[in-house]
Amino acid sequence: WLVIDRKVYDASRFSKQHPGGSRVISHYAGQDATDAFVAFHNDKSLVKKYLRSLLIGELAPDQPSFESNKKKSLLEDFRELRCTVEKMGLLRPNYFFFFLVFLHLLVLDAASWLVIWYFGVSLVPFLAGMAFFTVAQIQMGWFQHDLGHCSVFRKPRWNRLLQIVVINVLKGLPASWWNHLHNQHHAKPNCFRKDPDLNMHPLLFSLGKSLSVEVSTGMFGKGDLTAETY
Repeated sequence: WLVIDRKVYDASRFSKQHPGGSRVISHYAGQDATDAFVAFHNDKSLVKKYLRSLLIGELAPDQPSFESNKKKSLLEDFRELRCTVEKMGLLRPNYFFFFLVFLHLLVLDAASWLVIWYFGVSLVPFLAGMAFFTVAQIQMGWFQHDLGHCSVFRKPRWNRLLQIVVINVLKGLPASWWNHLHNQHHAKPNCFRKDPDLNMHPLLFSLGKSLSVEVSTGMFGKGDLTAETY
């Protein structure tokens, strides 16, 4: 069970069919997933149609719609900030900008091979080609990152198709693997055993006075989450 906008949903079966993977949903089992739901779904009206069949009730009036380890005032401030940013149009993509990004990384990638092909494999051409190739690969990584977030095109399908071209074809990595890990990272950032980035680089992400905390949650039963069922 999980909560979105104070409504309780049973996603036990649906989680296996979830396009973003079952782990993203399981990370919010028994918790309020409102903010994650808003962040992950651009077309919320479409997604809510699928939620109707999963609705089993809503929170009781005295039940808080946020986790006990979070500050209500802080959550409200961030939600208000997000609404302001959306109303200002700051999340609308600039297609010409992304076109130039895609064009320049293609040029750099082609230049890296042409330099070696034309000038040979001596030291200077090799270093120049390596520099072009390295910059192109880094830029491809960030570009496919935006595509993976569905931040370039309005329709997720176009984002997915171009992401496959960039990361699968040009970089040689599977987009499904990256999306599976990165969705979990944004679902539970900096939480041990939830954020895959921490599992891969525990020392790098755990430096500082305040360490990341482990959030342990399981699938809640009917007695664990107060609800008023319809």
